[in-house]
Amino acid sequence: MKTWFGLIITLLLLCACKQAEQPELAETAQHGGDEAPVMVEAKHPGEAPYLQYCAECHDQAMYKAPSRFFLTMTGARNILASMTDGPMMEQASQLGDAERKAIAEYIAGQSLSDSGEEKAPPRCDESQAFDASQVPVSLGWGVDHSNSRFQPSETAGLGLDDIAGLEVKWSFAYPNTIKARSQPVFGGGAIYFGSHDGTVRSLDAKTGCLHWTFKAGAEVRNALVISPWSVDDPAADPVLYFGDLLARTYAIKARTGELIWVTRVDDHRDATLTGAPALAGDRLFVPVSSLEVVAALDPKYACCTFRGSVVALDARTGEQIWKTYTIDRDPVEAGTTSAGTAVLAPSGAPVWTSPTVDMKRGLVYVGTGENYSSPADGNSDAIIAFDMQTGEKIWVSQQTSGDAWNTGCLIEFTTDDANCPEENGPDYDFGASPILVTLADGSDVLVGGQKSAAAMAIDPGSGETLWKTQIGRGGVQGGVHFGLAAQGTRVYVPINDMAYPEDITRYKFTTPAKPGLYALNAEDGELIWTSPAPVVCGELEHCDPGISHAITAIPGAVIAGHMDGRLRIYSGDSGDILWELNTLREYDTVSGEKARGGSFSGSGPVVAHGMIYVNSGYGIYNHMPGNVLLAIGTTGD
Repeated sequence: MKTWFGLIITLLLLCACKQAEQPELAETAQHGGDEAPVMVEAKHPGEAPYLQYCAECHDQAMYKAPSRFFLTMTGARNILASMTDGPMMEQASQLGDAERKAIAEYIAGQSLSDSGEEKAPPRCDESQAFDASQVPVSLGWGVDHSNSRFQPSETAGLGLDDIAGLEVKWSFAYPNTIKARSQPVFGGGAIYFGSHDGTVRSLDAKTGCLHWTFKAGAEVRNALVISPWSVDDPAADPVLYFGDLLARTYAIKARTGELIWVTRVDDHRDATLTGAPALAGDRLFVPVSSLEVVAALDPKYACCTFRGSVVALDARTGEQIWKTYTIDRDPVEAGTTSAGTAVLAPSGAPVWTSPTVDMKRGLVYVGTGENYSSPADGNSDAIIAFDMQTGEKIWVSQQTSGDAWNTGCLIEFTTDDANCPEENGPDYDFGASPILVTLADGSDVLVGGQKSAAAMAIDPGSGETLWKTQIGRGGVQGGVHFGLAAQGTRVYVPINDMAYPEDITRYKFTTPAKPGLYALNAEDGELIWTSPAPVVCGELEHCDPGISHAITAIPGAVIAGHMDGRLRIYSGDSGDILWELNTLREYDTVSGEKARGGSFSGSGPVVAHGMIYVNSGYGIYNHMPGNVLLAIGTTGD
């Protein structure tokens, strides 16, 4: 996982715990004398029932029970729903309504009344119903199985001549949040996307009217995947697939939002799903990550037991076909910390990217993150190939060795770094899915981009590294962060190289940052052009010029959202900026609510039939907040 990710999440957790106390001042008398009364903090009404009924599982390293940290992130409404008519209904059966509400507010650190009533977009009428003639334009996160993030002209419907006339056609406000990070998917004339509170929505692609909503049990931050169908099949009943914060994978009907099945793919208490699943035929390949790095901030926590994995599910039933861990063996005690706590290793190597599917070779490729405990092993910061049918690990191509890190290394925020691994980073995960590129001679290479700011080509048959090009400086939020793109043999590489606050002493670099967009040749790794990011932030807080966003290519152009709140379209031939939209403003949205743009990060633009759909706002990890989904088209639409 990302080092900076852990740092800010830790701060959010500390703030949430402080807020969860929600103290009220109570007056108590001094013993004797005429001294003034002392005001002390009253206990939160949810604390006692939480400690009595919940803490035994959620405050301990209880198998399958999500940690309190995870519950904090799901929000008060989701916590209450889990006790009322969800998975915790039996355990909460002896609690009254008031106790359930108090527990939910105590854990989440927010009042149930704080969020207020959400406004929904107007309902679609019959003329805007599901249209089976509008088949999907992508197979998932990366458009195709190769994860090229390239939308061809016949489905993009957007040419170079159209770019100058682009404007915002409609917008949607994510209610009660400061971040928007679920990439939409198009199909049937609608777009589908998740949200921070677990709500999945279907909106009409042209107008933004609402078809339906579905409520998952926790945040849905990854991209949705829709099953393909034929344009001559008017009765098609396609399925949407996605995962949530608590490592559950869902299948729902695209026409209605009706649940088909839900499967939890990992029982580790800190397991989560960040990358989108990949659909190939009747198999769904699910990448599994975790946030156990946060638990390691506590020097009494025995770090760590999570291992990343890829899980193959039957797309029709949700049943597991195979599951293969990135690390081959269970962690065992490898020593003790200075605090006397056991060190368990090897651990980590999470998979927080969407798998790349190679139908020709029958392989699935994923990138991994760092180890959580020491000693680091050979599976972290690597691209790994798995057999599609059996899950057998075919090869491992490690690109950075000796990388182990967890939040115990955050010396700025802890007085005891006992759990920090000896390696202490550098935390150079693969956050971007590798791209399978076909070269001029018909051979293939797998092109990866790493948070180290290096791009490399790997032989998909053997795992051999063919070339490696250092482009930027790198850093804990990239380098390459969320997504490359490719058109033919030209690979577009976004570089973030984020600046860090002066008081974060660990992040002092001796080489200059190189934020911007770069194009290289997949044949040999040579740079074709460079386009440094414009510097426009000035004194704007949490503004940064780099590209953390997953980028998307169309014929002759690349669409990239920057951390400075600008969405830019670059020439694919030269890197020149062709068009720019400053999203740092307020929007009137289809629901009638106000929304605001912010930093671009995580999910990238989706292009379908002349429209661009993109989220703006990433108010976490020192980035500018926002909560808007923008639908952008040409003035003639």
